[in-house]
Amino acid sequence: MEVESNNKRATNGGRHSTPPAESDSKESSVERELNGEIEAVELNGSGGGGHSNGHIKKPLPVEDGRIKRKAKRLIQRQNSSGGSPNQTNGNGAAAAGGASAMPLAINGILPSPGGYVVPHRRWKNSRRSRNLNRGRGLPKKGGGGGKGVWGLPGSEALAEVYEDENDPNYDSECNDRNVELREVITEVTPEEFFKLAEPIVLEYYEHGDPHEVALSFDEILQGPMREHITSILVEIAMDHKDSQREMTSVLISDLYGRVITGKDIEKGFNMLLANLPDLVLDTPEAPIMLGNFMARAVADDCIPPKFVTKSAEELKLLELGEHAEQALRRADSLIYKQVWAHLDNVWGMGGPLRPVKTITKQMELLLKEYLSSRDVAEAQRCLRALEVPHYHHELVYEAIVMTLESLSQTTEEAMCELLKQLDLTCLVLPAGMEQGFLRAFDDMADIVLDVPLAYIILDRFVERCNRAGFLTDKIINNVPSRGRKRFVSEGDGGHVKPATLPMRD
Repeated sequence: MEVESNNKRATNGGRHSTPPAESDSKESSVERELNGEIEAVELNGSGGGGHSNGHIKKPLPVEDGRIKRKAKRLIQRQNSSGGSPNQTNGNGAAAAGGASAMPLAINGILPSPGGYVVPHRRWKNSRRSRNLNRGRGLPKKGGGGGKGVWGLPGSEALAEVYEDENDPNYDSECNDRNVELREVITEVTPEEFFKLAEPIVLEYYEHGDPHEVALSFDEILQGPMREHITSILVEIAMDHKDSQREMTSVLISDLYGRVITGKDIEKGFNMLLANLPDLVLDTPEAPIMLGNFMARAVADDCIPPKFVTKSAEELKLLELGEHAEQALRRADSLIYKQVWAHLDNVWGMGGPLRPVKTITKQMELLLKEYLSSRDVAEAQRCLRALEVPHYHHELVYEAIVMTLESLSQTTEEAMCELLKQLDLTCLVLPAGMEQGFLRAFDDMADIVLDVPLAYIILDRFVERCNRAGFLTDKIINNVPSRGRKRFVSEGDGGHVKPATLPMRD
């Protein structure tokens, strides 16, 4: 019965248009649901029965007493005034222009080209731009706007341009718009500069490259600190050996004209002259060393000779101390000669550069001085000053030869104690100790010609050193022993007598 009534309603739909209020009633909605009459409502006509845009679909076939339903589609809801959005007249035609009239805007939103309008509740939460006539249709503010939104990704790292004066953390003095920001470079104190420069100088003693030192100073150097470079270099060199002092003099000459000037070197030496009373406490020979540095700088054309050649009256006017006067007198005496070539060796020659005979002679003097003073610490200091660790086996060899030639047990005891201390302090390595003893063993055939009892003394000295505990098994096993001399009567010491003797014999 409901199907027939619905068909009658469809045939009369072209003549009598159903009011909007009745079309949305509960009864009509149930009928439309049962008959599958679900369609999208367009804005240019609500559709009478004979209209092309308002046709009614045929009812669904009924099988086994049940109706097959189609999926529901979204339909246009009525506005709040109760009328349809098309505002059609009683005959089902559009009020202005009929079916050919342009679509109307709902709440200022134009429909899509297909005629379908998204429901209001979806438009409310949509982030698409409302300006469909202009723009690219992208989300507002790149998706970073709206209530309860954190903002664009990474926007929390950006500084806030707007500052709220009502903010309890707002500071009017710090946030003054008239503040001008400028780059301020903090000045380094002489103590801080010394801490920065000391690793550079110590590293230079290892690699010996002045170019690398110049690049390192360019990174940390400021204008007022240039005059402190010379004083820092000399102060560090005073605590090292002569070879490092020679490298320091070379470094000052290489930095001249590139990192520091002649005036900076003079100011640096003046600082050292004024600071000599404190330097003498740690280095008693500081005045002599400073005089050598100044004389070498004059020979390298870094400072003029008049800097050190000062008369007694000038020294009184400068009011320098006795240590400063001693340093200046030392430099003046070194540059007194017209030929300054000797100043190239003012710190002596390095260990590897000296001749072997010179090193051997210095080791002999070292051992003789030790036998007279029995000062092991002084002997160790002199051995370190030679800077020839690869040639320490010569010292062991000379000590053994000197013991064999002395023919004295006192000398044996002293030499054994010296070699023991050198081994304990690792000043002489076991390889050097072993090489020195083996060299003496090989030369015993020549030594015994001058010292007939050399083999007996050598056995006794090796046994004493073995009890001291610094000899290796290789040394003990290779100790030479002189064989007993055989006599002629034993048959192998002379010529064998012939069986027959001549008449003259």
